[in-house]
Amino acid sequence: MNEVWPIVVIILQLIFLEGILSIDNAAVIGALVSPLPSDKRIPWPPALKKIGDWLHPMLGDQRMAALRVGLLGAYLGRGLMLLMTSFLIHNSWIKLIGAAYLIHLALDNLQDRSGGGGEDDDDVKPIKVQTFWATVLTVETMDLIFSIDNVVAAVSLSEKLWVVMLGVAIGILTMRYAAGIFSYAVEREPILQQAAYVLVLNIGIELVLAQVWHIEISDLLRFGISIATILLAIAYAHSPFLQKFNFALVWLARGFGIVVEFVDWALAPFRGILNLVFGLFRRKSEPTPA
Repeated sequence: MNEVWPIVVIILQLIFLEGILSIDNAAVIGALVSPLPSDKRIPWPPALKKIGDWLHPMLGDQRMAALRVGLLGAYLGRGLMLLMTSFLIHNSWIKLIGAAYLIHLALDNLQDRSGGGGEDDDDVKPIKVQTFWATVLTVETMDLIFSIDNVVAAVSLSEKLWVVMLGVAIGILTMRYAAGIFSYAVEREPILQQAAYVLVLNIGIELVLAQVWHIEISDLLRFGISIATILLAIAYAHSPFLQKFNFALVWLARGFGIVVEFVDWALAPFRGILNLVFGLFRRKSEPTPA
C-alpha cells in the first residue's frame, strides 16, 4: 500500500499538469473545429465511402468527428513524443520549428482582412474556414507540437513509463471534452476564435524565449496568461469602452499581415522547388498512354 500512494499522487499530478498545459490546446482545437457543421457527414472520397459509412456511428458528424479523430491523434502524438523524449530534450531546433509554425499560424489568422483595398478599417480578418480534412490535418499538427512540452514536463515527474502514459492519457481525454465545450462556446462568443489564436501566438513566443534566450515561464504562469487572454477577449467583446481601442487591434492586425506576407515571400522559392519536385514525381508515376 505504501508503494501505491506515491504512484497515485504522481498520476494525479500528471492529470493536473496536463490540464494546465492543455487549456490553450483545448481552446485552439475548439476554435478550429467550431466552423465545421455539426449536422453534416464526413466528406469521404468515393473510394472510401463504404468505410466512411461503417465509421459514421463511431465518429459522428463533421465537428464531433474532428474532435474524435483529434483525440486519437493526440494519443498517438503523445506516445511518439514519449518514445522521443531523450531526443527532444537534447535538440532545441525541433522546438524552434514548432514555435515558428505556431507563430505563423497565429499571425496568418490574426492579420488584417486586406492591405487596405476599400474595406472597413475596423474589420479584422475572420478566422479562415477550412474543409473537414484540412481541419483534421491542422488539429493533428497542433497536437504534435503541443505534445513536446507536455511530455517533457510529464517525464520529469516519474521515470516509470506506464505511470506517465496513464496520467497523460487521462489528461488528454479530459481536455478533449473541454475542447468540445469550447467549440460550442465559440458559437455564443465568436471573439473566442481570435482569442484562441492569440493563445497560439503566446505559446510560440514562449517556446522562442525558452530556447533562444533561456527565459523559462512556469506552468502556473502560462496557465494564468491563457485564462487572462480568454477573459480579456470576452471583456472586450462586451465592453463599449474597450472597443474604443479597436484602432490598436486593427494596427496590430495590419502589422501581422505584413509579417506573414514577408515570411510567405521568403519561403516562396522553397515552395516552388517542392512543387517542381512533386510535379516531376507525379508525372513519372502516371502511366504512359498506350
